[in-house]
Amino acid sequence: MIGLLLCLPAALILGVGFVWPVALLARISLNRTTDMGAMEEAFSLETMAKLVEDDFTWELAWNTATLSATCGAIAVALALPVALLIRSAPPQWRGLLSLMAVAPLLVSSTARIVGWMAILGDRGMINAMLAWIGLVDDPVRLINNWTGVRIGLTESLMPYACLVLIAGLGRLDSRLEEAAATLGATRTKTFLRVTLPLAAPALAAAFLLVFVLGVSAFVTPRLMGGGRVFVVATEIFDLALETVDWPAAAAMAMLLLGSLALAMALRGLVAKVAR
Repeated sequence: MIGLLLCLPAALILGVGFVWPVALLARISLNRTTDMGAMEEAFSLETMAKLVEDDFTWELAWNTATLSATCGAIAVALALPVALLIRSAPPQWRGLLSLMAVAPLLVSSTARIVGWMAILGDRGMINAMLAWIGLVDDPVRLINNWTGVRIGLTESLMPYACLVLIAGLGRLDSRLEEAAATLGATRTKTFLRVTLPLAAPALAAAFLLVFVLGVSAFVTPRLMGGGRVFVVATEIFDLALETVDWPAAAAMAMLLLGSLALAMALRGLVAKVAR
């Protein structure tokens, strides 16, 4: 009984801050949009059915999933050496190195994206260096397209991957690697046959986290894409604030939330079966 009372404040905060807004969103998704553009109260799955039947919705879903999976995989691959370096560093340096790895999270994502736009722009640092070296005559288009979105999203996801991998790799027993070296294994074999398999759960957890964050990312595709890159988050924004089709925006948001919940449930099921 005491435990339930102690959990009550957290449950209230979770209910008011998450469950209630999601319930309101689900209720709006059941409404209809009239031919005049007004929202009509109803209890119908008509709006959601139209989205599911629309080929553009599936194209958005495919673009979002591939973008998030690609950037998530690259972010985890880049974060792994950082986490391994921090793990092998002397104990007195690990705290500082960990702070440096996640320091980008202390800066607003919008500010970081604006910085990337200045670096990757037609007159940015990258194009200026390429022109100075003589490799290109015309600027290389690195923003306002999928390339810029991939670069910006990978950078924004990498600190989260570092955070998960630092925590996950910190629990690995270094004596197993020492035993492999004692038995004659090279560093490459020790990494491939000992460290990497042991780090697989942390890698999977890091990828799942950054994948979910990438699917719901809005600022990076909006700014780095320059209005030419369309994903689910940008479409929800357009439906809600430009088209003012709230039922469609709410229905697409519920479909996105349901897809993420299904992905996380499947991941948990696979992990349970693997055990």
